[in-house]
Amino acid sequence: MPTFYELNLSHPVLRAISSMGFEETTPIQEKTIPLIMKGRDIIGQAQTGTGKTVAFGIPLVEKVDAGTEAVQGLVITPTRELAVQVAEELNKIGQFKGVRALPIYGGQDINRQIKALKNRSHIIVGTPGRLIDHFKRKTIRLEQVQITILDEADEMLNMGFIEDVQTILRHIPNLRQILLFSATMPEPIRNLAQQFMQNPELISITTKEVTVANTEQNYIEVKENEKFDVLCRLLDIQSPDLAIVFGRTKRRVDELSEALTKRGYSSEGLHGDLTQAKRDTVLRHFREGTIEILVATDVAARGLDISGVTHVYNFDIPQDPESYVHRVGRTGRAGKTGLAITFVTPREIGQLKLIEQVIKRRIRRKPVPTLTEAIEGQQRLTVEKLLKAIEAGDNLQYVGLAEELLVEVDSVSLLSAALKLLTKETGVTPVKLTEEPPIWKKVKNKRAFQPADGKKRSGSRSYTRK
Repeated sequence: MPTFYELNLSHPVLRAISSMGFEETTPIQEKTIPLIMKGRDIIGQAQTGTGKTVAFGIPLVEKVDAGTEAVQGLVITPTRELAVQVAEELNKIGQFKGVRALPIYGGQDINRQIKALKNRSHIIVGTPGRLIDHFKRKTIRLEQVQITILDEADEMLNMGFIEDVQTILRHIPNLRQILLFSATMPEPIRNLAQQFMQNPELISITTKEVTVANTEQNYIEVKENEKFDVLCRLLDIQSPDLAIVFGRTKRRVDELSEALTKRGYSSEGLHGDLTQAKRDTVLRHFREGTIEILVATDVAARGLDISGVTHVYNFDIPQDPESYVHRVGRTGRAGKTGLAITFVTPREIGQLKLIEQVIKRRIRRKPVPTLTEAIEGQQRLTVEKLLKAIEAGDNLQYVGLAEELLVEVDSVSLLSAALKLLTKETGVTPVKLTEEPPIWKKVKNKRAFQPADGKKRSGSRSYTRK
């Protein structure tokens, strides 16, 4: 997939996209952004969770004149949750250009909305019923609207909003460019497109049906602020030979890699901001087993062909189903088995269900590992270290001291105390990662919407007790 830098976008928008952690386009973004920039009407047919908000959000922000205090873009959504989410994403894309988006929806005090409208937002994101209320009150003026987006059109049809959408489109005096996004194309949606759109270009994105047969796929439902401790517990319990931990953004990868290192894990990060020399060094360390955990973004890990990866941890749920398949495909290769575990926050369950539909396979839920299980994992690792030290046979300088101690203390008590010291919690201050803004939220019917970073092992690690 091309990067956003290949789309001839303005510096403020590229800066915003970079700060949001996106590195390369999804298929819907790659195909629609250039056409929308040229002024074409677009019908985008794609499943939810494929990056549609960014697909129309980038050209929408690019077309807005931030110096003109008038509504220049209108986005119509079926639900208040989606309206809020889309507005948040547009505000992120427009943050450095000075473009402002305002959500308008039912259930919120209309007088409060009227007051907010006086701040002259450039883009309105609203639900059909509340938009019509404002038209009747003449509190929204659409004379300078250049681009109108119908988001989740089939959902608006299912909720009985199509007539309201038609009314809204008739209220726009100079209807110029219309973008329609829908997962399905029932006849009423096709009729709507034929009535209001001019020679629209149909962009259809079909999800790849790919499965990873040799990889056991599980998920753990966990709160955002508990993810890191859960990851550490899993690493100690499962003791992977080579593991890849996927983070959503470059910043997330840097923080996560640093935090793992502080906890005593041999870890390095891999993302698009690294020089080629640094990237080659990190990958060489991982292949040779000098580090056992590679923390990476989707883009940085694309094309990796490293044998022996036993575990994949999706610290952040992937941006789209194809990315999930790509991530999980890093393990379970060459006939070997692998394990993939995805961390899912409660609001991301809808996106998980979409992934299951695409891969046509159930991802099993696993319980959050307990502190007791993690400590047992620590103890097991300590025993393994002792046995390896015995096999190495380089402990002669300690033999005399050991014999003296055995005169005073029985062997079981002595060995028990040694194990206790080696597995004692270090009391390291818990590492707090920057909480990533969620890409998806659960909305109507649990559907997920996109909005809008020598092998050695330490045997002493700490945990935060909950």
